[in-house]
Amino acid sequence: MNNNSTKKSSYNPYVFFGSIIFLVLLVFYTAVFKNQAQSVLNSTKIWINTNFSWFYVLVVAIILVTTVFIFLSRVGDIKLGPDHSKPEFSTLSWLSMLFAAGMGIGLMFWGVAEPVMHYLTPPDADPGSIKAAREAMVITFFHWGLNGWAIYVIVATILGYFSFRHGLPLTLRSALYPLIGERIYGPIGNAVDTFAVIGTVLGVATTLGMGVKQINAGLHHLYGVPISFTVQFIFIVVIMFFASLSVFSGLSKGVKRLSEANMILAVLMLLFVLILGPTLFIMTTFMQNIGDYLSEIVSKSFNLYAYKTSDWIGNWTIFYWAWWLAWSPFVGAFIARISRGRTVRQLVMGALFAPTLLTVLWMTVFGDTALHLIVYQGVDSLAEVVRNDYSMALFAFLEHFPLSSVTSLIAVIMVIVFFVTSADSAAIIVDMFCSDGKTDTPVWQSLFWAGMMAAVTIALMYADGISALQAAIIIGALPFSIALLAAIWGLIRGLHLDATRRDIRRQSLNISRPAPRSTGGWQRRLRNLTMFTRRSHVVRFIEEVVKPACEEVAEELNKQGSTAIVVVNEAKNTIRLELAYNDKVYFAYEVRPRHYPLPEIITRIADDDEGDSLENRNYFRADVHLLEGGQDYDIMGWSKEDVIGDIIDQYETHLHFLHIVRANA
Repeated sequence: MNNNSTKKSSYNPYVFFGSIIFLVLLVFYTAVFKNQAQSVLNSTKIWINTNFSWFYVLVVAIILVTTVFIFLSRVGDIKLGPDHSKPEFSTLSWLSMLFAAGMGIGLMFWGVAEPVMHYLTPPDADPGSIKAAREAMVITFFHWGLNGWAIYVIVATILGYFSFRHGLPLTLRSALYPLIGERIYGPIGNAVDTFAVIGTVLGVATTLGMGVKQINAGLHHLYGVPISFTVQFIFIVVIMFFASLSVFSGLSKGVKRLSEANMILAVLMLLFVLILGPTLFIMTTFMQNIGDYLSEIVSKSFNLYAYKTSDWIGNWTIFYWAWWLAWSPFVGAFIARISRGRTVRQLVMGALFAPTLLTVLWMTVFGDTALHLIVYQGVDSLAEVVRNDYSMALFAFLEHFPLSSVTSLIAVIMVIVFFVTSADSAAIIVDMFCSDGKTDTPVWQSLFWAGMMAAVTIALMYADGISALQAAIIIGALPFSIALLAAIWGLIRGLHLDATRRDIRRQSLNISRPAPRSTGGWQRRLRNLTMFTRRSHVVRFIEEVVKPACEEVAEELNKQGSTAIVVVNEAKNTIRLELAYNDKVYFAYEVRPRHYPLPEIITRIADDDEGDSLENRNYFRADVHLLEGGQDYDIMGWSKEDVIGDIIDQYETHLHFLHIVRANA
């Protein structure tokens, strides 16, 4: 049993109960007034598609443009964390986890179904034509490509930047801090997080609904299990039980290994279809599809089909944008947590371009192979199956390959595992949003949200199946998208301020300053440069030189009316001078002993004993850290007056930054 089950509840009551009230009313309404709920959901979806399609298209376009802008601009070098922070995961592991984040039930469900449906009912071509086949792949790429992944990236950047770099809660409200300050902890912040919770629950419920329909279809295809709401209800309860068990028992390593195994199965299935399918056709169309997609991405990003009367865009593009938006808090939080220590530019490069390329490859292998079967091999039965039931598409497709019963069973297992891991992770993330970003919460809270997602999924499927799920996600994503626009503005402002501070600090380094005055002349200074110090020497220097310097500066600042304190961390041997205003620290100067590997060419080690091996040993520096992180310079050997001068220089630079900010406000 997980020992956090006895911990005190830590939820934000406004976000927690606000979200619950909305979702419980939704479940009650759809369960008790099924026919009316079906009518209301569809009517609301039609109303939003008619009146707000332009808004969804605009929001996603703004997100993509913003993501590309921060990738290309000076703010791309800013880290998700302090300046001295390092990535927790290797690049290969990081990219693998990013791929896993997007490689879920959606691709299993739509990999075959979507290209075939666009071929059969295209928006801009004759159904069943070669042009329709080509257009089908471009539209599929568009729905699963850069626009969608940009939504994940922008939310991950928002959450990671404000949480890891500025110490704010790992929730969407933190992005509003540059705009409204401490008021993020009031009603505005509560509303933003409530929208995020509702959107996430509806988004995950939609995906889980599709997943359970595909599981039911696969087992019907293999073993004749009836396709019915009752069977799907049982599947949801059983699978959510395992997801809850995972949350309750803390089997994070087991779920992680299961997820990694699932990814291996996905890659093997991809290679299976690629090798046994029309390989040359797949590779040829892959290159052509990418060219078509890139050449049309701008026009498609703004295309609302305004000059023709059709509900196609509402049923497809608007649904997809709402789906991506609803999933973005969940996936964005996951991406942010594994990207700490990376720059914004690295995040965009890894989480926008790499997963898009892999997703596009998946869609090409499955989608173009399905089109090849229909167009060139005359397998009209596959088209008919897809037209009648999307959830049967993958299994009907695998019938045309060897070992179809084995591959179909593997596909069912993959969907089940994606279902369990998605529900498990989503419950934890939603609980975090309801707890002001805290991750150390009692287990019952995550269990509650796992149950709530199961209830919402069941209720919506009972009301009208996939149609109700689509309607709910389009409705739920509307208020969240408004909150997200405000968060994006807060992110841009925060990144701009951070970049301005960095530029001012760089300019200050170019100003000629007196060299540190150390007793003993230039010989002593050269000795300090060529001697690699031990930890004990740095600790003694911090205690005997840095601490008195900070105390004298703090004393003088307090005399002048400021609020300054010196914080001593004996465990880490650090000294920190803090200046606060209204109980909030706005400037800090800290000196830490930090270790570095010895270079190959070593002049000498301080007090080194002869014969002592130098391999696998470190030397230490007295590094300066500010609020934004390590500054990559060493003050070891400086005099007290030199340290005081450096503190004043850094404080002067910070005051100049505040002046620039106020002048440009």
